[in-house]
Amino acid sequence: MKKLTILSSIFVGVFAFAQGIKFEDTSFASVVAKAKKENKLIFIDAYASWCGPCKLMAKNIFPLKNVGDYYNSHFINAKIDMEKGEGIDLAKKYNVKAFPTYLFINANGEEVHRTLGYVEENDFVQFAKDAEDPNKRLTALKQKFENGEKDPEFLKNLAGLTIYNDSEFAGKVLDRYFQGKVSLNQEDVQILLAGIQSTESPLYKIFKDKKADIVKVLPGEKYDMVDKNIKMNTIVKKSYNADTKTWNDSYFLAETQKFLSKEESEKIFKRAKSSRALKNKDIATYEALTLDLYKDYSAASSEELNSIAWNFFENVTTKSSLEKAILWAQESVKKSESYANTDTLANLYNKVGDKKNAKIWAEKSVALAKSSGEDASDTEKLLKSL
Repeated sequence: MKKLTILSSIFVGVFAFAQGIKFEDTSFASVVAKAKKENKLIFIDAYASWCGPCKLMAKNIFPLKNVGDYYNSHFINAKIDMEKGEGIDLAKKYNVKAFPTYLFINANGEEVHRTLGYVEENDFVQFAKDAEDPNKRLTALKQKFENGEKDPEFLKNLAGLTIYNDSEFAGKVLDRYFQGKVSLNQEDVQILLAGIQSTESPLYKIFKDKKADIVKVLPGEKYDMVDKNIKMNTIVKKSYNADTKTWNDSYFLAETQKFLSKEESEKIFKRAKSSRALKNKDIATYEALTLDLYKDYSAASSEELNSIAWNFFENVTTKSSLEKAILWAQESVKKSESYANTDTLANLYNKVGDKKNAKIWAEKSVALAKSSGEDASDTEKLLKSL
């Protein structure tokens, strides 16, 4: 991923290929109207601009003739940035939480099937065929589960389709899967860890009961770290009231200090508040907390520094804070130079009005992108504007 950020009434549009998928360059309402008129399902590539697998799909899979032939003849296709314009509301409506997500929707706007991630050509076409078959759609698979299906491969597949957008249901699926397992192999452990959302999940009991199997795959110290993270995620969720957008500070600090030091607890709480403030677009709070958290950034990784620097570029307008973000981006480059962090640095310099350095780093970023096969189109646009 190029940049990590937390999730115009313009519909993100036209990516038409000579032979591949032809995406509609119009509003979602127009896409629905066309689907009704032609009696077709709608296919939505729900993507984010920073998402690496999204870019690879656009580069490697969408342009293929075989893919285009099938999708163009069977669906009305739309490509929507879920973090911009009407994509924001669509992401909420269809519960899109991971990128890329592929949605298949009927002309009434109802979801009938979905999948996600980087998908190879043949599987991508097969997903489309499954979406058209009422017996293979996600809704049918869920009903099959409710009817008592216990086949391990079926359960793994269904969990994979639902784990990122319906974690509660996926937890039930995986609970049934693991009830049928006498011992756990490496794949089972990976599935289990991906499925645990909180200490209240039935999977957490399996995680604790099967520790002897898990530590054969996962070193003991990593097991303890995962356990701590699960507890932490549970406390964070319980500490925040989404309706009132308020935190229960005393609960968070009391619960986390049962297994963390006071200093660790307070720092993690600041991170949680900072992340939530960004999601809520409370930029003043996000800015203040992040500046405090990264007064000393010497121990932060290149990726972490690039992420916060980019978030500041996208959301913060205070010049002194942007100059701090430039220092973070410089340190990110120093630790591990890449197309992503040099691009971040170029954009930050441009935002504070330093065109000279913006051009230097944009040129370097484009060169790095070309050498590593990255899409540098956004950086090239910046370079042309300088």
